[in-house]
Amino acid sequence: MSEIINPILRGFNPDPSILRVEGDYYIATSTFEWFPGVQIHHSKDLRNWELLPRPLTRKSQLDMLGNPSSGGVWAPCLSYHEGTFYLIYTDVKSHIGPFKDTHNYLVTATDIQGPWSEPIYLNSSGFDPSLFHDDNGKKWLVNMVWDHRKNKNSFGGILLQEYSPQEEKLVGSIRNIFKGTSLGLTEAPHLYKKNGYYYLVTAEGGTRYNHAVTVARSQSLFGPYEVDPKGPVLTSKGKPELALQKAGHASIVETQDNEVYMVHLTGRPLPGSENCNLGRETSIQKAVWTDDHWLRLEDGGNRPHERVEAPSLPEFTIKPVPETDDFDGEGLSIHFNSLREPMSEEWVSVKERPGYLRLRGRESMNSNHRQSLIARRQQAFSFLAETEVECCPQTFQQMAGLIYYYNNRNYYYLCISKDEEAGKCLYIMSNDQGDYDESLDAPISIEGWEKVYLKAEIEYHDLQFYYSPDGEHWKAVGPVLDAGKISDDHAELKKGGTLLDQGFTGAFIGLCSQDLSGRDFYADFDYFSYVERGVRIQSCFRTTEKPWYVNQ
Repeated sequence: MSEIINPILRGFNPDPSILRVEGDYYIATSTFEWFPGVQIHHSKDLRNWELLPRPLTRKSQLDMLGNPSSGGVWAPCLSYHEGTFYLIYTDVKSHIGPFKDTHNYLVTATDIQGPWSEPIYLNSSGFDPSLFHDDNGKKWLVNMVWDHRKNKNSFGGILLQEYSPQEEKLVGSIRNIFKGTSLGLTEAPHLYKKNGYYYLVTAEGGTRYNHAVTVARSQSLFGPYEVDPKGPVLTSKGKPELALQKAGHASIVETQDNEVYMVHLTGRPLPGSENCNLGRETSIQKAVWTDDHWLRLEDGGNRPHERVEAPSLPEFTIKPVPETDDFDGEGLSIHFNSLREPMSEEWVSVKERPGYLRLRGRESMNSNHRQSLIARRQQAFSFLAETEVECCPQTFQQMAGLIYYYNNRNYYYLCISKDEEAGKCLYIMSNDQGDYDESLDAPISIEGWEKVYLKAEIEYHDLQFYYSPDGEHWKAVGPVLDAGKISDDHAELKKGGTLLDQGFTGAFIGLCSQDLSGRDFYADFDYFSYVERGVRIQSCFRTTEKPWYVNQ
C-alpha cells in the first residue's frame, strides 16, 4: 500500500482549494502580499505536486502597492464548469482594527496555465469567497461577512448570493445561511452537493492552534444547515503531541474511483516552540461518506495524520526543482516571488548583464510599496542558501545582500554597504516586531573586494550567516540568530489586549537591494542556491527533541 506523506505542499501554502478535472488535480493556495498572486499546484496521484504558472501576473489583475503585510490575496477558490476554470480571490487592503477592506474578484481561463482574464469585481462584504456550481446550472457565491460593530460577532456568518455569468455580477437577494457554532470565527466556506444534501464546509476556531473544520448540511441550498452532531470533522486542538497542528480550512475532492480526500491547512511548530517558520502548509486526509451521509475521516476520528493511504492512481512523475539558479536564462525560476508588484526590467533584470541578476536599489524593507526584493519560500527546517554579489555602494544609504524575511517588521538581512571608516563593509540588520537593530558591534570591512559570497544556514531554530572572498573559505558573521522569529506566530503583536500586527505568510529567503539616496545604485548577483538538507516527517511539538529527517 502506497502512502502520502504530509504536508503535501511544504512551506507557506495555506487555505487550500482542491479541484479535479478528469484525471488532473489542482490546488490553489493563498499568496497574500507576494506576487504573482495565487499558487496553483498540479498532480495526478495526490502524492506528487508541481507548481504551475500563477494566474494573477498583471497589475491590472492584482494591484497591491500599499497593501499591508499579510494583506493581498486571501483564500482563493478554484472551480471548473463546462470547459472554464473559475478562480475567486480576495484582495485585502486592510485587516488590523475593527474594519477589514476586502475586495472579492473573479477571473476565468479555458486553460489552467492561462492566460487568465481581467478581474470581475464581486463584492467587499467579507473574505474567503467561494463559487459553487449547482447541477441546475446556477452559480452561487458564498463568503463570510465581517461585522465591525461593537458587541457583535465579527465573524457574522456565511452569505450566499447568486452569480450571473451573463451579467458578470452578483444578482438577487443576499442570505445569511450559517452563523457557525460555539467554536466561533466561522470562515472559509465551500459548498458541495451529494446524497441529496448541500454540504457546507467551513473553518472555525481561528487559523492558529484552535483551528477546526466544521461540516453542516441541508436539503435546501438556503438552509437551515444542520451541524454534524459529532463536532469538528478535523482538528488538532488540544492535541499538542501531534506533528500537524493548526488543522483547518479544508476542501474536498473525489477521485475517479470515488475515493474521498480532504486537503487542509496545517502548521508544524519548531521543537519546544509554538513558532512555525515554515508558515501554514497544506496536508491531505482520507475521508468517507458514512451510511447516514456525513463526511468523516476514514478512521472515524478527527485528528490529522502524517501518513495517509494513497489513492489507487498511477504515480505522477515530476521534475526535481533545480537547487541553483545561475541567471543564465531568459527569465527567473518560477519559485521566485516579489513583493506587491510584478517583476519588471525597471528594477530586476537578467538581460542588462548576461549571466547575472541585476537588482536596482529602491525603497527600504519597511516599505509597503516598491521593494527590490525577490525570494523563495523556505520549505524545509534545515537548508543552506548562497549567493555571490558584486556592487559598489557609495553611501551608507545603499545596500544589497541576502535576506531571511517574514515581513517588513520581522527579518534578518546580511548586507553589503558603505561606512565612513570601514569603507565597503558587511553588517547585519534585523527587525523584531518592528524593533530595528544591528547584530554586529562594528561593520566588517571588505574594502577592495570586487565580489563577496554570502551564505545563510538554517537549522531549525538557528540562523547563522557567513561570508567568503572566494566561495570556498567561509567565516561566520555575527551571532546565531533566532530563526523561529521569522514566523506567523512571532509576527502577531498585541499590546494591552489590542492587536497591532498579524502574520499569515511564512519565511522567505532571497536577494534584495536598496538605494535610499536615489542615486541609481544596483547590485549584480551571479547565482542563488537553495539546498534543503532533509524533510521533517515526524515532530515533537513543545518538546526539545529534534525530529528526524528523510531525504527527498
